[in-house]
Amino acid sequence: MRRHPRRGEAGREVTAGTTAKAPSLRGAEVGRRIGVGLMYGLWKPRVLGAWKVPATGPVILAVNHSHNIDGPMVMGVAPRPTHFLIKKEAFIGPLDPFLLGIGQVKVDRSGTDRTAITQALDVLSAGGVLGIFPEGTRGEGDFAALRAGLAYFAVRGGAPIVPVAVLGSSEQRGRLIKGLPPLRSRVDVVFGDPFEAGDGSGRRTRKALDEATERIQKQLTAHLENARRLTGR
Repeated sequence: MRRHPRRGEAGREVTAGTTAKAPSLRGAEVGRRIGVGLMYGLWKPRVLGAWKVPATGPVILAVNHSHNIDGPMVMGVAPRPTHFLIKKEAFIGPLDPFLLGIGQVKVDRSGTDRTAITQALDVLSAGGVLGIFPEGTRGEGDFAALRAGLAYFAVRGGAPIVPVAVLGSSEQRGRLIKGLPPLRSRVDVVFGDPFEAGDGSGRRTRKALDEATERIQKQLTAHLENARRLTGR
């Protein structure tokens, strides 16, 4: 999703693609249980601040992204089942029905994916947890560049944002599997205080979303700095 929806598009977006099946909460719970087993079995997660995630109601987890295990790690340690927005390129072969079965949302990043937008809003309207990598792709994991989608979903879905910092997943490569962190190494996951992205006006104009994105970036960057201080990483 490379641009803000134009003014007046929101209504069409939530009706477009309504034939798509809504992400399954039960599937996401299954995914969480699988994540618990894998993440705690392969590595040593240290989780800080998970109690800050609201126990009920819609919420967005905004996660930094420097390694492929960041999403599964958050799914496994978060206190609630999470539906992540995941690029369609990850839905390959048997992973396609598996990821869809555990309630994840396939996103085509080549344009405005109305089906994915509809499904993400469905998650929030049902009081669920939506996981987003606001940087859009793997990188330094420092929230230096954010896409507009996070602000749109937060404002349109009326959901608070909980910043999440995953630290240690990309520090070094494993000996057995080079593409993964060393087995039984520590990975820190730090949840921050929830905050509102909007200014309270309910506006969804381009200017309002740009301003919301700036507020979000400041909050996420501050959380990452605090997480690094807390963990010493």
